[in-house]
This record gives sequence, C-alpha cells and structure tokens, in this order.
Amino acid sequence: MWLKLIEHHWITLHGLTIFAGLAVYVIGSHTLHQRRHPASAVAWIITLVLVPYIALPLYLMFGSRKVGVHAPVAPLPALAGACGLATPDAATPGAGVRHLAAALGLDQPAPYAQLNVHKDGAAALRALRTGIEGAQHTLDVCTFILGDDALGEEIMQALMARARAGVAVRLLIDGIGIYLGGHPGLARLREAGVAVELFVPPLHSPLRGRTNLRNHRKMVLADGQWFWCGGRNLAAEYFEGGGGLASEPPWVDLSFDLRGALTAQAQQRFVLDWDFAVAAESTRAATLPAPAHLPARVNGAAVAQLIPSGPDQSDDTVYAVLVASCFAARQRIAIATPYFVPDPTLMMALTLAARRGVAVDLLLPAHSNHRIADVARHRSLRELCAAGARVWFLPGMIHAKAVVIDADLALVGSANLDARSLFLNYELMVAFYDPVDVERFAAWLARQRADAAPYRAQPASLVREIAEGLVLWVAFQL
Repeated sequence: MWLKLIEHHWITLHGLTIFAGLAVYVIGSHTLHQRRHPASAVAWIITLVLVPYIALPLYLMFGSRKVGVHAPVAPLPALAGACGLATPDAATPGAGVRHLAAALGLDQPAPYAQLNVHKDGAAALRALRTGIEGAQHTLDVCTFILGDDALGEEIMQALMARARAGVAVRLLIDGIGIYLGGHPGLARLREAGVAVELFVPPLHSPLRGRTNLRNHRKMVLADGQWFWCGGRNLAAEYFEGGGGLASEPPWVDLSFDLRGALTAQAQQRFVLDWDFAVAAESTRAATLPAPAHLPARVNGAAVAQLIPSGPDQSDDTVYAVLVASCFAARQRIAIATPYFVPDPTLMMALTLAARRGVAVDLLLPAHSNHRIADVARHRSLRELCAAGARVWFLPGMIHAKAVVIDADLALVGSANLDARSLFLNYELMVAFYDPVDVERFAAWLARQRADAAPYRAQPASLVREIAEGLVLWVAFQL
C-alpha cells in the first residue's frame, strides 16, 4: 500500500514537473517573443517531457534568445534626412536589402571613404597598428577573444601606451571569449588607465540566466573617424600564425578598415554594447544623438549599412537579409564561412538559387577548428551539390565571414552561417552596396578559391545519417 502511495505521489510530482516545464516554455516563448525554428521547438519540448529535471534548468539558463531590445541608434527619418538619403528606387544598388533593413528598424546607409580591404593577416595587422597608434582622443575595442600570446601582448601594450598618452581607451571582451583566448591578465590594462569590461561574464551575468548569448562582434574605432572590422579576433592565429611560429600558418580571415560617417554609427553601436555590459540605464541608448558630422548630402558617395544582429534586435536581422538576398539573387552568390550549418529556410534559398541557374560558390575549410560543425555540415553540402552549387575546401583554416550577391551587395563581418551566429550571438555585419567595392570583396573570395579543391559529395551511410541528425539536433539547438 505504501509503495503504491509513494509511486502515485511520485507519478503526480513527475507529471507536475513536466507540466510546469512546458508551461514555462510556452509562456516564456509567448511573452518574450522567442520565435523558434521547428527543429529547435521540437527539441526543447521532447527534452522537457523526457528529462524535465535536467531540461527545465537548462531552459531557464539557455532558453531565451532575445533580451530588452535597444532603441534604434537614431530615428530613421532623422538619420535619413541628415544624410540626404531618399527611399531607394529599384535601380539603386542593393535596393531590396535597403528596403528590408529599413523595415527591420536598422540605420539608414551612411557614406564612407578610404576603404582598405586587407589582403592578408599582415596587412590587417599593419592597419590595426596604424589605427591604434594614431588615436588622439578616443579608442574603443570590441573583441570576442584577446589572445594570451605574442599578438595579444602587443595589442595590450599598444592600448596601454595610448591610455598613458591621455587617450580615453575602452576594451570590451566577451565574458566567455576571454577564457578561450587563455585569459590574458587584464589588471595591467586597468592600472594603465584602460577601461575594461567583460560582456556577460558567466558568474555574474546581467542577462539573468541567458549566459549562452555571446558578443561575437569585432571592431576597433579611433576618434569616431576610423573603423576597423571583420572576422579577426585579437590573437596570433588570426594574423600571423600560432604564436608567430612559421610551423603554424595563420588562418585565412577577412577584415577591412575605412573612414567616414559610417564610423559614427559603429561608434554608437559600441556604446550600446558597452552600456549594456556595465549595466547602464537602458534609457541612455535611446537618447544618443545622431552623429553631428554627417554630411548634408551623399549623392555619388559610396554608402554602406551596419547590420547588427542578436538578442538586442527584435528580428534576426542578418538571417533575414541573407535569406531575402539569396531568394532575389540573379547571377551569383559567393560565400566564405568557417562553419556551415544552415537552417531549412536558408538552405532552401541557396538550393533554389542554384537550381534556377545562379552561380553558388561556397568556400569552407577542409577541417575547421570545431569538429562537431564539420560533422554537421555534410548533409547540407550534399544537398547543395545536388542542386548544382559548387563547394570548395581550403586546405588550411579559413575564418572569414563574407557573402557577395550579384554586383550590388557584399556582407562582411563577424557572423558565421550556423544557428549560433544567426540566432543567438551578438554579431555585426556591414552591407556594402557600391559595385566597385562589392567587386573588391568578390575578388578577395576568388583569390582564396584559387587555392581550394572542389568538394565531392558522397552518399551517406545510414550510420552517418543518424550521427549527423543527432549532432544537428543536440549541438545546434540551445
């Protein structure tokens, strides 16, 4: 009798736990507008039913994708008027993306000048050194990783030197990324006058349980006039090889620097992230003024557009731009990414583009630094090849993140083509619309493909299909 009573109470308690977990999931998803793809939703529901005692704490820790959304950096009409920009017509380069970006509440395109697309790590490092050393008033650095190596030490010394020279220096590092780089000592920086903040440190996160939302953005800004951006973290392998050793070649990566009004928008984006990291009042972001030095008109000037994405945006902006642009592509889609684990909608956009005759070229490393991503990608690669796309494997590690579509759009920045980057991380891409500069990025991709080998899709065995499905279900849904 007692055994039956205990069993009955246990079943009742177990059922209540399942019910509570599902209720938290449904209410949280509805009230916080946590839109999910079907695979992610099914994964959470099944896990909450089968192992609620494990799944519910995990959901409370990792289940939310969006946080309080920042106000736009400047009201769209005001910024458009300041720049002299009108609603683009169909003949304007990148018109479709510009319309979509406006609908997503993003800043209007802004002019830029002196675009320097870095040929390799050495060129990127020269530009970075010049920009840091030239800062006279302010210097802001945002990175996911700061390496505990020779390159990281050089950057730290440069920041300390500028701070001692009277420059206001701020360094923002992701709270998890700091450990991935070897956790360089930051006390010296603070003692030299560098303001240092960790973005969402795991042990005292301002996100209240959402510790898996990482800041993956990379940018360096000097005096509000110079902007350095791309996929490179501040560690040796991204510039000059592992620890500077000749036996460890540098990763292939893509970065750029420029000047102009676009820098002012990037500066304000940094301020938003910085304020969030230091738990500043959320109203401060809404009162930031539009950059005062934006030109009255930009007729004939090259313009580009910041595409920030992440929990601070109400929509998945980079993902939306990618999907819409792939569906609209007419001649080419050229992509470089270290990790390729697209969701079904993005995959459909790419395969349909290939089937209708668009030249789709995807450049990947033969072996990336994340083996799970390498296992998960083959299902999508087989589907792409079957649709007529071309996949290229570079023998070394490529960490670049770039998408070139037709002649009027190049997306370059920090976002990978996987679920974590597109739906969880704080990312920053820059959309370039000028046909000349778009072609410069396309030429960079073409040079990398010259050293790559074509991927040959092989039929997958049942065991491999099951393994790939499990990896996709478990590893890419949190």
